Amino acid sequence: MEIGSKIVYPMHGAGEVVGIEENEVGGVKQSYYVLHLAMGNLKLMLPVDKVEEMGLRPIIDKAQIPAVAEVLEGRTERSFGSWNKRFHATLDRLKSGDILEVAAVARNISRQSITRKISSGERRLMELARQILISELVCVFDKNSDEVTHWVDEHIARKDDDEEELDEEILEGE
Repeated sequence: MEIGSKIVYPMHGAGEVVGIEENEVGGVKQSYYVLHLAMGNLKLMLPVDKVEEMGLRPIIDKAQIPAVAEVLEGRTERSFGSWNKRFHATLDRLKSGDILEVAAVARNISRQSITRKISSGERRLMELARQILISELVCVFDKNSDEVTHWVDEHIARKDDDEEELDEEILEGE
């Protein structure tokens, strides 16, 4: 990783390595990556030797965009169990830093919000997943946030035929 590298920091989204600094903490000198993250306009410093442990990774390349689109268009995963278990399972998916997991969370909760009222906690998770996903795709597409948000929303709105039939059966049964 070098200055100018586009990166993703799990739970914080995409950004750029803007510098490398050496600081002394507790009498120990250590090198730190200085990161500028678009989401929240944050500046963070991460120890160079802890980058892998913290899940920092390069942004995906354009060749991986079809896989992201496929997840966004894929079948909605229905979550079961108590709200607390669902919340923690979803949070673990976001913490993974894997864009496909983040896309699945954004898809699942976005679609659920259309068919039923979601809790404020689920709404926060949905917004976080969307922000993380969109921040990375903005860097990959080199487009503005509105254009990428529209792209994400279009793909989430698409469903495979089996799921549309299942939705119709559920609605007819109510």
